[in-house]
Amino acid sequence: MIELAETYLGNITENPSLSEQLKKVGFKEHCLEVYLNQADSRKGRIYSRAASGVDVGIVKNRDWSLREGDIFKTQNGKLLLIHLQEQKVMVLSFSESVNDSSLKKLRDRAIDLVHLGHVLGNHHWPIIIEDGKIYVELVIDTEVIEATIRNFSIPGLQIDYEWRSPQEHFASEHTHQHNNS
Repeated sequence: MIELAETYLGNITENPSLSEQLKKVGFKEHCLEVYLNQADSRKGRIYSRAASGVDVGIVKNRDWSLREGDIFKTQNGKLLLIHLQEQKVMVLSFSESVNDSSLKKLRDRAIDLVHLGHVLGNHHWPIIIEDGKIYVELVIDTEVIEATIRNFSIPGLQIDYEWRSPQEHFASEHTHQHNNS
C-alpha cells in the first residue's frame, strides 16, 4: 500500500511549531522520511520509497519545488519529511581576467554571454550566478548541456563541476504559494 501525501504543512526550518509537532507525535511511529534528488523536487507527482521501506506518493503543484525540511501529511495521518540529496552542477568561469581584454573582446564576450543566457533560459536549465561564475543545474544529460555551451566557442570559458548541498538550491527570484488546489 502506498502512503499518499497531498497536504503540505510547511518547512521545519521556517516553522518552529512543525519541529515541535514532529517531536510530540513520536517521530519513529508517525513520520516517514524520503530522500529525493533535485530533479524530483520540481515534479508534480513523485513516487519514492521512505527510509523505512514504505512506498510514498507525493502530489503537489508543479509551480514550486520541494525544499529540504518540507513536511506533508499523508492520507493516513502520518507526517512525511522531505530530504534533498546533494547535486552535481556545472560551473562556468573564465580563465582570463576581464581587465586583460580589449574593448572589442569584452563586447564580443558580452554578446556571446547574453546569447548563451538566452539559450539556457529557453531550455529551462536553472542557473545561479555567484562570484563571477555561472552554476548550471544538470537537469538533463551532462553531455548535451556541455555540447550546447561549447558550440558558442566563447574564448576563455571553462567548464568544471562541483557538488552543491540542498540548501544551495536553484530557486527563482519570484515566489509561488505552496498549496495544492
